[in-house]
Formats: sequence, structure tokens, C-alpha cells
Amino acid sequence: MWRFIARRVVVLIATLLVVSVLAFLIPYVGTADPARTILQARVADKALDPATVDALRAELGLDQPLPVQYLDWLRHAVTGDFGFSFTSKAPVAQLIANAFSVSVTLALTALLLALVLALPLGIFAAMRAGREVDHGVTILTQVLVALPEYWVAPVSILVFALTLGWLPSAGWRGPAWVILPACVLALRPLAYFARVARASMVEVLNAPYMVAARARGLGTAGAISRHGLRNGMTPVMTLFSLWLASLIGGSVVVEVIFAVPGMGRLLYEAVVNRDIPLIQAGIVSIVFVVVVINTLTDLAYAMLNPAVTVSDGTA
Repeated sequence: MWRFIARRVVVLIATLLVVSVLAFLIPYVGTADPARTILQARVADKALDPATVDALRAELGLDQPLPVQYLDWLRHAVTGDFGFSFTSKAPVAQLIANAFSVSVTLALTALLLALVLALPLGIFAAMRAGREVDHGVTILTQVLVALPEYWVAPVSILVFALTLGWLPSAGWRGPAWVILPACVLALRPLAYFARVARASMVEVLNAPYMVAARARGLGTAGAISRHGLRNGMTPVMTLFSLWLASLIGGSVVVEVIFAVPGMGRLLYEAVVNRDIPLIQAGIVSIVFVVVVINTLTDLAYAMLNPAVTVSDGTA
């Protein structure tokens, strides 16, 4: 088990180092002079004074060898110091922390909503596998997967905010502002949760211990609640953690349309404004969270199912 944990930690560190190198090299992409890129992000005039460019290059240490620049950047990044935003002049770490809290709130709300709706749907379909209800659930999940967020989001604003006036259309000022973006963001994971729950419960319902439980006079619902639910939900919870890691930095469309100040919108605006420190910090932070969540999921799954460590060759 300890070898399994050590290997996962090594993979985590190696992944973060590779991503840090790629993030550091962003100013050099498409140009041989990152100092010009930085200045062009600060001023509208593209005719830059060479003396100003040279002064900035010396100020930021860009005249040093590339490995020296990287090690200096990494030393600050490890302590959470990514400098200041070119656009807002605020500390990048503060902007990232604020955006992350918003994205985590939105992602958790959407996934919990999806889970609450998907579990009964998947279990209900599994109990009637092969019947019309099961086929109906399959069609519904396929439709939800196919619905693009860039279409669902404006339509939901038009219907529930502008026409009915039930909910605010955009912004992030309280619980009411979470509902619409969370509902839009929940549609696709809801479909996947329902599919996985249905497939898992079909397998569980046919397991020998479930057959024995029903033979002892325990009804299907009772057998599921007492014996089947815990075993059948393990794949769903694994999928939940993967979706959480995905949505924290991957809900750009929803955050931009609903003006949610999360990581997706922050990175989108940073790219538009060529805010290099913010782009670098955003990429490293998102990858860090994703890798940590995936690593913790692997460890939790290994603790629940020791066979995982055996198949991984670490027994």
C-alpha cells in the first residue's frame, strides 16, 4: 500500500513539474522576446521604445539564461508568489484564490444536484432493465449529453430570467445567482451519473448476495438499500471526483455567459488581455487541483478495494 501511495505522489510531483515548465514557457510562445509581449499587454501602442524593452527585460531578469529564469520563477511559484496581474494590478494569488472559491462552489452545487437526480433515475432504470422505462432513461441521458452548454445557457436565461423573472440572469451576488448556472452545468454529469448508476446497479441486482437477500423475503428496494447501494455507488463516486476536477477549471462557457467570476472566466479574460502572470498561475493552479483530486481518488479507491494495489503491481 505504501509503495502505491509513493508512486502516486511521485507521479503528482512529476506532472506538476512538467506543467510548470510549460506554463513558464508561455511568454516565449510565438515570439523570441517575452519583454515585448509583456509591454504590448500593458500599453496599446505597438511601436515600443527599445530602451523601455531593454529596461523591462533587465528588471524582470529576462536577460538571464532560460534555466536560471525558470528556477527563479519556480522558487516564487512554490511559495504562491506569481506576481501581479497586468490588467488589474492585483496580486495574482489573491485573484486565483477568489476565483477558485467561486468555481468550487458552482461545481459542487452542480454535481450534487446532478447526483441527487441521477441516482434515483439510474436505480429506477436498473430495476426495470430492458423495459420501456429503461429505454426512456437511455434516450433522456443521450439528449442531455448532446445539449451544448452554449445553447442551453442563453435559452435558460431567456426563459427563467427574462420571460418568467424567477431568477437573476447573470452575476454572483448570492444563492439565487447560483441556481441557473449550476442547473446548466449539471445536465451533462447528470446523464453520465445516471448511466453509470444504471449499469452498476444492473450488475449488483444480479449478484449472488442480492439474489440470496431476495430469496430470504427481502424486497428489491430493501435489498438495494441494505446491501446493493454501497457496492453499486463506488463507480459513481469515482466519476463524481473526476467531474469535480474537470468542472473547477473547465466551465468556461457557463461562467462567461452567466458572468460568474470563477476560474474559467478569469482565464478567458487573462488570455484576451494577454495577462501572462495570471495565465501561468491559472494553468498551474488548475492542474495542481486536478492532479490532487485524482490522486486522492486513487488512494481512497485503493483503501476501499485493496485489489487495486495488487493490479498496480505494488502489493
